[in-house]
Amino acid sequence: MTEKQTQELLDWYDANKRDLPWRHEPDAYHVWLSEIMLQQTRVEAVKGYYARFLAAFPTVADLAEADDERLLKAWEGLGYYSRVRNLKKAAQVIMHEHDGIIPASPEQLLKLPGIGLYTAGAIASIVYNLPVPAVDGNVLRLLARLQADHSDIALDQTKREFAARLLRVIPQDRPGDFNQALIELGACVCRPNGVPLCGICPLQENCIARLHSLTAELPVKSAKKPRKIAHRQLLILRFEDKLALRKRPSSGLLAGLWELPEAFVIPSELILFEEHAGTAVHIFTHIEWHMMVRKITLREELRGECLVWITQEELERDYALPSAFADFRKMMF
Repeated sequence: MTEKQTQELLDWYDANKRDLPWRHEPDAYHVWLSEIMLQQTRVEAVKGYYARFLAAFPTVADLAEADDERLLKAWEGLGYYSRVRNLKKAAQVIMHEHDGIIPASPEQLLKLPGIGLYTAGAIASIVYNLPVPAVDGNVLRLLARLQADHSDIALDQTKREFAARLLRVIPQDRPGDFNQALIELGACVCRPNGVPLCGICPLQENCIARLHSLTAELPVKSAKKPRKIAHRQLLILRFEDKLALRKRPSSGLLAGLWELPEAFVIPSELILFEEHAGTAVHIFTHIEWHMMVRKITLREELRGECLVWITQEELERDYALPSAFADFRKMMF
């Protein structure tokens, strides 16, 4: 990328960048939080969570001291819950080892739980104005098309090579804006889904994929392994105004969150009413849950089976229920 192309990119960004709340003030905590939330998640979905999370945990110190249940509740529905657990762990390291100040150097940032090369580059460049690349999926797609590069963007080697190329051209005076401009262009113009909007791209004259009609086949990304399928029989158990939930194990998928209990034998004399509540499929990164749910109203509150009985108010206020059960939420009360 030439100096002229870099300036054209920055001019485009200045005129077209989205008004996003974490861009209003490039505070290290705000940028870090937004970047973690944006992993695997659409911008529009993140905005509301970002505002609510900052209201609940306005500083790194608040995050470091957060109650786990309250923390998970604040993240409820956003998915990939290991992200928020790592946020808290990293906040504790920042408080204990960095006097509460998020470090500037990528090397120190990379030592924090949950922070990889991209996030370290984003914080270092956007907040601390260091000339460090920040290569995410949008940037990989954009560069692959610009340079008609058929390297597999799923490989770490490709990511490192693309980062090395950017390191040679990143402007010293506006590294954060340069990185954000590449991300913005990849997200909004050289899009992940659908036909790229080449006609409005500031780099179109130098895009080899556009010139040779290769945009449909680039970038190259190796196929993921097929997801495993898990068939689950679940229960919506009700007694009077209460619902039964069960806490998931402290490690693994959706660790420590609450869920509908697995089906188990209930004596018929305890069942007041029973019906089929429906089926649903929820897709995680490596597994699919194929769920069939029955709704049972009981004559008395069952003990055992690791059940906790809660009201609707308590569910809304205190219990983090994953979006995997969203299709059944209206049936719970």
